[in-house]
Amino acid sequence: MPSNLHKLLLFASLSAAVGGAVALRAQGGEQRVAPDEFRWPANTAGGLGTSGASGVQTLIVKGDPSKPGLYTIRLRIAPNTKIQAHSHPDDRVATVVSGTWYFGYGHEFNEAALKALPPGSFYTEPPGVDHFAMTRDQVVVEITGVGPTGTTYFDPRNDPTKRH
Repeated sequence: MPSNLHKLLLFASLSAAVGGAVALRAQGGEQRVAPDEFRWPANTAGGLGTSGASGVQTLIVKGDPSKPGLYTIRLRIAPNTKIQAHSHPDDRVATVVSGTWYFGYGHEFNEAALKALPPGSFYTEPPGVDHFAMTRDQVVVEITGVGPTGTTYFDPRNDPTKRH
């Protein structure tokens, strides 16, 4: 019989093959995952609860951000990614896992308003509060919220999921 880790890795692999965010969920709620056991998706176009920007990989660590309840996602953001002002309907907290995340609040991207958040930094994304970000190097951020979540750009023209 396969171990729980093998089941998790199989599930993550199957999720990656389907596309979108990869989910890593344990049956029964018990879960232990070392950093080298996270399996990132091949695609880099965001996922539910993200900016939807190109260069963002999403891994669902716990829960389902599309449904009511607690969820945790990890984002791996490529170097030199710029994310325009947007908000989410749910109250979220986040920790920078690796890299330096440049993060700010406001209705428009403003590089002067960004704060450099190195690994170990904490920040919040209050419901309905616009925020923006950028990277210079690869960044990993872990975000926890209570779903369902979504993303609304302050200026809809900046929504990368709506561009043609």
